[in-house]
Formats: sequence, structure tokens, C-alpha cells
Amino acid sequence: MNFLTHILHLAGSGAFAYYSAAQIRDSKTRPNILAGFQLAESGSVPFLSALSDRASAEGDTWLAKKLAKHASDETRHGQIFAHALQQMNKQVIDFKRQPPTTSTKKPQQRSPFFAAFFEGYTQEQLKPAVIDWDVFMASTYILELDASKDFARMAKVLPDQESTARNLKLGMLCIAQDETGHAAYLYEAMMRRMSATEVQNLVDMWRTRKVNALLAMVGGILQRNGETRSLVQDGAPSEIDSELVAT
Repeated sequence: MNFLTHILHLAGSGAFAYYSAAQIRDSKTRPNILAGFQLAESGSVPFLSALSDRASAEGDTWLAKKLAKHASDETRHGQIFAHALQQMNKQVIDFKRQPPTTSTKKPQQRSPFFAAFFEGYTQEQLKPAVIDWDVFMASTYILELDASKDFARMAKVLPDQESTARNLKLGMLCIAQDETGHAAYLYEAMMRRMSATEVQNLVDMWRTRKVNALLAMVGGILQRNGETRSLVQDGAPSEIDSELVAT
């Protein structure tokens, strides 16, 4: 990573860290950011499970087991965030049950972040059945590595005086540890396939893509004056296990 990219990485990461910390610290905005995390974590499970099946079919049992464990972790992460929302009497909106609109707007496009991160790749090229393993491993390695730091940082700003926030803090710290483990196996997977120099070059390329994506996301937030689409609604009591945050 060159010096300019390093500086932009620090600037973009710093801006996102400030924004996310403010969002999760404030009890009014906390539900929406948690809903986003729940959707992201739970939404990745089918993709990772399909990749695990593909790795097994290709004879890579080591990678298949790692991916299956990754999918299991993400399922639990989604449950942790769902439980945190339930404690605030909130739940993620079921968009499939939303009434159809008569809007003439174009179909929703990729988020600015992922549009920049995967620039040059089509949706078809990123499906689990055909995605290039190097693309998956390097891009996901960057995302998991940074997520581990982001979750740990956000956990630290949650108040210890509130029991719900304290439980969420414990859960997010556990999630951060899992993300660190995910980044580790993905790095090992790359090292199994190529030389250390090739891995470093690949990681540097996706780090640059992440910097550009983060700056695009921050720019989008500034254009909306910090306003985001609501992802939550009032929720009914559920049977979610209160011990989900335990290790």
C-alpha cells in the first residue's frame, strides 16, 4: 500500500469510526445501525454456505470446514443483534411484506460502498458458484479484518450503566474475536494458494478498493446529511435466548 493510500485509509477509517461510534452510542440511532448489522451478518450465511459446498465439491475439505464455521458464526452474530433489538422492543422490518409502491424510480442499485469495492465486477461474477476464489478470499479478508476492529471500537463506547448496552458490548466483543479468526483463516487460505509476495500484492489491491469504497460511503452519508433509511419497527416479545451474548 503506497503512502497516499495509507493516508486515505486513515482518513476514511477515522471518519467511519466517528460516525459509527456516534450512531451506536446514541440510544435513538442505535436500533437502526444494529438492524443493518443483523441484515449484513445474517445475509451472508447463504453465500458462505454455498461456498462451503463448492469447496467440498472441489475437494478442499479444509476450506469447506472453515467456510461452514464462518457461516455458523455469522448466524450467531445475526442472532446477537436481533436479541439486542428485541431488548429495545425493536425488530428488523420485513421488507418482503411491505406493500408495493407505485414509484417510477429505477430499481435500487448497489450501495455506494459495494459499488466502489467491487467496481468492474458484475453481480453474476460475484455469485458463490462462479466467484474467483482469490477475489473472495482477499476482499473478504479485508472486510473481516476491518470489521474486527470496528466492532471492538464500537463496543467500547457503549455505556456500562445500562444492562442492555452492557450485554450488547459483550456480544460485540465476541463478534470482534470471531471476525479476527475469519480474517486469519482467509489469509491462511491465500497463503496455501500463492506466494507471500502474491498474497501481499492481492491484499494491497483490495485494501485500495476498500479505501475508495469507504470514501464513497462517507461521501454518501455527507450528501444525505447523516440521514439513513429506517430498517427497524416496533417489535413483539420473542423467545430469543437471553444468553446469546455469552461465549
